[in-house]
Amino acid sequence: MAQAGKDVETLNSFLRGEISAVETYRQAMGHIEHDVRRRTLEECLKDHEQRVEALKERIRQLDGEPAEGSGVWGVFAKVVQGGADLLGEDKAISALEEGEDKGLRDYEQNAGKVHGDLRRFVRMELLPKQKSTHKKLSHLKHTLH
Repeated sequence: MAQAGKDVETLNSFLRGEISAVETYRQAMGHIEHDVRRRTLEECLKDHEQRVEALKERIRQLDGEPAEGSGVWGVFAKVVQGGADLLGEDKAISALEEGEDKGLRDYEQNAGKVHGDLRRFVRMELLPKQKSTHKKLSHLKHTLH
């Protein structure tokens, strides 16, 4: 497979993770009633939606086809969120933080798989934004009690 094809594959993996995050945040929003918590989750959702669009744009620039769904990431998200649905707000937020941890690890571990300008894009744009989203949610989780 040519390098551009491998880069598209890696970016699509990141994209599926971001789509999964968007799906999970949307599911969780139905369970969060506290205003401050809702606002934080809405900010995190918007952050993930922006990363979805940025990744789709880069994939198209490489003449690739952006992933449509979340794939196995979405299955993971549904299982995690399904458990949280039964247990309330705190568990939903904990499940979201678990997803943020996973997203952060994914960017950190796989940033080196893309090349040239794409590596800069992942390390200088996506990763810092993921760290910021992770920090917001982690802070929210630690202020629950």
